[in-house]
Amino acid sequence: MTLIKSISGIRGTIGGKTGDNLTPLDVVKFAAAYGSWLKSQTQKTKLTVVIGRDARISGEMVQNLVMSTLSGLGIDVLDLGLSTTPTVEIAVPKEQADGGIILTASHNPKQWNALKLLNADGEFLNAEEGAIILELAEKEDFTFSEVDELGTITKNDNYLDIHVQEVLNLRLVDAEKIRAGKFKVVLDAVNSTGGLAIPKLLEALGVEVVKLYCDPTGHFPHNPEPLKEHLEEISRLVPESGADFGIVVDPDVDRLAFISNDGSMFGEEYTLVACADYVLSKTPGNTVSNLSSTRALRDITNKHGGTYEAAAVGEVNVVSKMKATRAIIGGEGNGGIIYPESHYGRDALVGTALFLMLLSENGGSVKQLRDSYPAYFMSKKKMQLTPELNVDALLEAMAAKYADYNPSTIDGVKIDFEDSWVHLRKSNTEPIIRIYTEAGSQEAADQLAQKIIDEIAAIV
Repeated sequence: MTLIKSISGIRGTIGGKTGDNLTPLDVVKFAAAYGSWLKSQTQKTKLTVVIGRDARISGEMVQNLVMSTLSGLGIDVLDLGLSTTPTVEIAVPKEQADGGIILTASHNPKQWNALKLLNADGEFLNAEEGAIILELAEKEDFTFSEVDELGTITKNDNYLDIHVQEVLNLRLVDAEKIRAGKFKVVLDAVNSTGGLAIPKLLEALGVEVVKLYCDPTGHFPHNPEPLKEHLEEISRLVPESGADFGIVVDPDVDRLAFISNDGSMFGEEYTLVACADYVLSKTPGNTVSNLSSTRALRDITNKHGGTYEAAAVGEVNVVSKMKATRAIIGGEGNGGIIYPESHYGRDALVGTALFLMLLSENGGSVKQLRDSYPAYFMSKKKMQLTPELNVDALLEAMAAKYADYNPSTIDGVKIDFEDSWVHLRKSNTEPIIRIYTEAGSQEAADQLAQKIIDEIAAIV
């Protein structure tokens, strides 16, 4: 059982002892800290916060605690109910709300849940803001409202439809062109809210949908992280059903992966590459991804005459770098598409529409499209952390070992070799060290990852 407090919010497993896991008391404490921080940022007498959740079993319980806590602070709540992370991000500025909370543990298994915190722009809080909220939660110095000043709770069930319409209204999305393609897809929504949102979009675009695990029960039929080893069923079903491709989303619908028409993985790393290829072909400009993302985005950006830059891992870091470089598209190699013409947040609905536009204009199969991109292969490994392990000292030792390669230390340690790279970093969301490598073949990427794991083990 685990409770992780970070600048990204609070995330943990449901049940157990307070302070060790995500219990009702921990939920209330951190919701109160966030609400108190919001109140300290404004002179307004009445604030509004938008709340939405994925389909996790614990979601309704956690949401009721959060909403009641904010109401107790005198804050009005707009309840979107079952929703997606990007839907809440869109709703906050549209409703002129003061903040938002998404109740989701993203790709973590069903026993996890989390509070992901947004500012008035519908974007994740920065490190400084997150640190203040953690401090407020630790002090438990909250002042709740008197009875006549309690906040209200209002429900709005329409925001998935509003989100879909926002995507259809994008300048580079031509619904008629997509309809003319008469696409057929298989969708694996891991029994969460993607099973509500993605079909609404696809049906509006005239795409035939074969639904796989689209009932939002919160009982995930497989590990919800959209990686190859978890997607055997959809990889088989796409060619069997004669679909053009498959779509896979995580429980809160901010990560997007595709299955090619032959059942092979398009690769979540190449979701951003493909969407950027389409956007850059229409509006040349700059791109950003994080340090753990494929070099293929750099190659595609250069092909279109733009400039690519890398940011530290984490959506808030990518967004900050995108704003600084005026990037027209960016995201993360985990299948996260950030398209500022829509909003500054990872959005699988936007990514799906852009990908369909690319297919509509390019013709050919999804497998042919994937084969047309630079061939890089990635290995994504992880090592479980133990309480006695000094992670910072370990990363410093690895940086020293490869000092001749001038490793980047802005986020863990990234070592760039001539035809490969390795990135080591402590996860913000799990008690693990992530070990990502990329090379010109899967065998080379796997061998480099194992080499690094062996070297870490020797140091430990």
